[in-house]
Amino acid sequence: MDFRFTPEEERFRDSVRRFAQKHLAPGARPRAHEPGYPWDVAKAMAAQGLLGITVAQADGGQGGSLIDAVIAIEEVAAACPRSADVVQAGNFGPVRVLAEYASESQKKKFLGPIIRGEAVISVGMTEPEAGSAVTELKTTATPDGDGYRINGSKVFTTHSAYADVILAYVRFGPGVGGIGSVLLEKGVAGLKRGKASAFMSGEEWAELVFENVYVPKESVLLGEGGFKKQIAGFNVERIGNTARSLALARYAYERARQWALQRRQFGKLLCEFQGLQWKFADMKIKLDAGQLLLYRAAANADRGFPSPEETAIAKAYCNQAGFEVASEALQAMGGLGYSQEELVEYCMRRCRGWMIAGGSIEILKNRIAEAVFERSFPQRG
Repeated sequence: MDFRFTPEEERFRDSVRRFAQKHLAPGARPRAHEPGYPWDVAKAMAAQGLLGITVAQADGGQGGSLIDAVIAIEEVAAACPRSADVVQAGNFGPVRVLAEYASESQKKKFLGPIIRGEAVISVGMTEPEAGSAVTELKTTATPDGDGYRINGSKVFTTHSAYADVILAYVRFGPGVGGIGSVLLEKGVAGLKRGKASAFMSGEEWAELVFENVYVPKESVLLGEGGFKKQIAGFNVERIGNTARSLALARYAYERARQWALQRRQFGKLLCEFQGLQWKFADMKIKLDAGQLLLYRAAANADRGFPSPEETAIAKAYCNQAGFEVASEALQAMGGLGYSQEELVEYCMRRCRGWMIAGGSIEILKNRIAEAVFERSFPQRG
C-alpha cells in the first residue's frame, strides 16, 4: 500500500504550509488566548480557498477530498493551533451536512457565507438531559401553519456564543425516527443565548434556549427520519476532531523536541538522557500510529461520508494519544511547558476536550465493540 501523498496533494500541502507560516504563525500565541472567533483568519482562509474544501464547486466549494481537508488542518495547526478551529468550522461537521442535504435556497443562504468566511455555523445537539444519549433529546418541533414552533434548549455547543446560524437537532415525533433538524438564524424571535461560559480550553459557549421559535418549512433541513443522515454527516466532524487532536499533539511534540535539543541540565542536553529518549520514542510511535488510522478513515471516505467504525477507531485512539503526547511534551519542557509563554499547555487543554466532544472515548468504544461482535448493545436499562 502506498502511503505517500499524490503530487496534487503534495502541492496543496506545500501551499497551505507557506500560507500558514506567513500569515498565521506570527500571531499564534496571542490568538490562542483571545476570546471569540478569529474572523480575520476566516477571511484570509476563504481567500486562500481553505473553507469549503470538500464542498462541490457548483456550491461554491473547492471540490476536494476529505484528505485535503485533513492536510489543511495539519499544516495550519503546525503554525497556529487556534487557527485549526477555523479549518474545522469551514470544512467539517454541519458544513458537510448542509452541502449534502440542504436545498438550493438553503445552500445559497447559509452555505455561501460560511465558505466566504463571513459566518460560522453551530450544531446544537447536547441538552441538559441528553448528552451521549443524544436520541433522548427533548427539543420539540410542533406544526404551526406552514412551519413549526421550536421549544427546548441546548448546552455545551461549540460556537454557540457567536454563531450566525444553528443547525439544531429537534424532535418532530417520538422515537429515533422522529428526530430531524432545523436551521435557526441569529436574532430570530424566541432564540435566547445565556451568559457565555468557558471550557477549560478557553473556548466560549452559551446555553441556547428556544421559546416558541417559529421556523418556516423552508428552514427544515431534515425532517422526521433524518437522524441517521445527520449522524453520518457528524462522522465528518469527528474526523476533524481527530485531526486536530493529532495536529496539536504534534505541535507540542515538535516544541518539546526542539527544547530537548537546546536545553542543558547536569551538563548535558536533555535529548542525551535515556529517560527522555524513551518518552520521545513513545510519542513518535503514538503520533505515527494515529496518523495512519486517521488517513485510513479519511481516505476511504473519498468525497462521501467516512465509515462509522473506522472513524470511531481513529478518534478513540487519536484523542487518547493526542492528550498523552501533549502531556508528555509539557512534562519534558518543565516550567516553560506549563507556562503560557508556550502553546504546549494550550494544546494539552484542547486535546483533553476532544476526549469528550464529538463522541466520548467510551461511547466510541461501544460502537467499535458493536462492529466487533456484529450486534448492537443498547445502553438503556
